Amino acid sequence: MATFKAPQKVNPFLWFNGNLEEALKFYTSVFKNSESELNFLTDARSGHKMLVATFRIEDQQFMALDGGPMFAFSPAVSFYIDCKDQEEIDYLWEALPAGGGKTNQCGWLEDKFGVTWQIAPAMMSELLYNNPDPAKAQRVMAAMMQMTKINIKELQDANDNG
Repeated sequence: MATFKAPQKVNPFLWFNGNLEEALKFYTSVFKNSESELNFLTDARSGHKMLVATFRIEDQQFMALDGGPMFAFSPAVSFYIDCKDQEEIDYLWEALPAGGGKTNQCGWLEDKFGVTWQIAPAMMSELLYNNPDPAKAQRVMAAMMQMTKINIKELQDANDNG
């Protein structure tokens, strides 16, 4: 049985509604560098057994509870994925919303569990947030606002060809 001692100081803790096991299988199939561990925890008040889990996606540790319908995910909290290239963006854009999720504007999507993800290129900060030329950054932002799935070439073109 896991000790649930988190190796990092701050850990996302996700609340699922009867589908934690399914979510762990899904996330560990989508993200190749991932692992998970499921355990049972008994609620001291009710004696009800709940599933709890720790899982890792890339280098990020997560904790989760199969707590029931009391809470739901919201786009107010999302996970930003820094993608190395267009191939990774394309892969995640197809894989994460599979089975009932939905895609949104500017590289945002929701998976079938309601978790919100931002799929963005690693070079986004250079082109948008840290761009020394405000006019170029503005063009990149305007291009991004027209996209659902992020297209690196179009962002680069907006930056280079004002």
